[in-house]
Amino acid sequence: MRAMGEAVLARSVEHLATLGQQPSRGDMDVAALCRSLREGAPEAGSELAPLLDLLFRDLIPRSFTTPGAGYLAYIPGGGVYPAALADFIADTTNRYTGVWQAAPALVQLEANVLDWLRDWMQFPAGTAGLLTSGGSMATFNAILCARERHLGAELRAGTIYASDQAHHSVSKSAKLAGIFADRVRLIPVDGEFRMRLDALAAAIAEDRAAGRTPFLVVSSAGTTNTGAVDPLDAIADLCERERLWHHCDGAYGAFFHACPELRPLLAGLPRADSLTLDPHKGMFLPYGTGALLVRDGEALRAVHSATAGYLPQNQDEFYDPAQYGPELSRGFPGLRVWMALKIFGAARYRAAIAEKRSLAVWAAERVARIPGIVMDAQPQLSLFAFHLESPALATQAARNAATAELVERVTARGKVMITGCTVDGRYLARVCVLSFRTRMAEMETCVQHLAEEAARLIA
Repeated sequence: MRAMGEAVLARSVEHLATLGQQPSRGDMDVAALCRSLREGAPEAGSELAPLLDLLFRDLIPRSFTTPGAGYLAYIPGGGVYPAALADFIADTTNRYTGVWQAAPALVQLEANVLDWLRDWMQFPAGTAGLLTSGGSMATFNAILCARERHLGAELRAGTIYASDQAHHSVSKSAKLAGIFADRVRLIPVDGEFRMRLDALAAAIAEDRAAGRTPFLVVSSAGTTNTGAVDPLDAIADLCERERLWHHCDGAYGAFFHACPELRPLLAGLPRADSLTLDPHKGMFLPYGTGALLVRDGEALRAVHSATAGYLPQNQDEFYDPAQYGPELSRGFPGLRVWMALKIFGAARYRAAIAEKRSLAVWAAERVARIPGIVMDAQPQLSLFAFHLESPALATQAARNAATAELVERVTARGKVMITGCTVDGRYLARVCVLSFRTRMAEMETCVQHLAEEAARLIA
């Protein structure tokens, strides 16, 4: 076991140590390789060494280099090293944390983590939470809480409201919760891609007049396309007046609220009834680390609390994961959050989060000066979007194609990876700064490569 562990550790450390030399995106033309990997279950076992060669030499490099300093694509997830150690401990000790009585002290560590998240978001003492596999499952559980509180068994009458820039998991989670697409209202946005309050109020009034039951508004604390932050305070006011559940999707942006100096950017966030968080984004943890906070903790427990003859009796003093979430069998996600925060400390986390916004603001100011680039979305947090424009690009199709080519050319140079999105028929390039490894050097490279490739395309 020691020899196997040392071999894995050696390859893993080598991989991390050489991230700076790896391309920001590996060779993705691998359909033939994927076909060659199809096989039945092996009848005989294999030595570890050839499996490590296959993974580290042939397979892992053919992917996005998501832990790299130059990964500015989508919304990064960094994967801090202590979290990997925590997962190793969790998997080797293999303690069951679904029910408090099976591992009380370990479950308490997870309860501590949820309390830390609650305090960072300034939610009240009665808040309860749940660690999930990501933002989608957090949003799903929030919709369940709102549905149970406001609709009971009358699901068909219920209507949900989100901006037309909301993450697609809102509609998907609504369907899983029994609220189908014809009851999800996508509200138009303003010039800064934020939900329009007048359109939201009008949609609610229209549904009430038609005999339907508005029950949930989903706001965004940082949209995926452009990083827009909806007017959270005003949405909270409206939800109070209309007696609606206000869920805030903070999967990307909520962790900026951990920095007191940045809280004005997310004014009103602590007033939400529930909040999606993604520690695998804002806390730089490995993918598969999401979280949900619910202001009225009993609402979350009411949805999930259950018992059976083979289970211990429910207890009320200590946090019990099975009473606040849908899973009985589960891993131990709390350990990776706990260990990372214990090792680094909250102060270093706040400094790292604040740095990412500073880098994005610096880069956006310089990208805006590049001839031919037009800014579409300034960084409300740490994400900005833009497109390429010139007299030669006379049509929207031409501008879209040129902007897409700009994204591809910059990424193909191998130092930074950026991505694009489509908004109202416009293709926008986007840069998102949220990897803990990203520093000023990577942002300088990004600006330089954008300037050089934009000049070539315009010429």
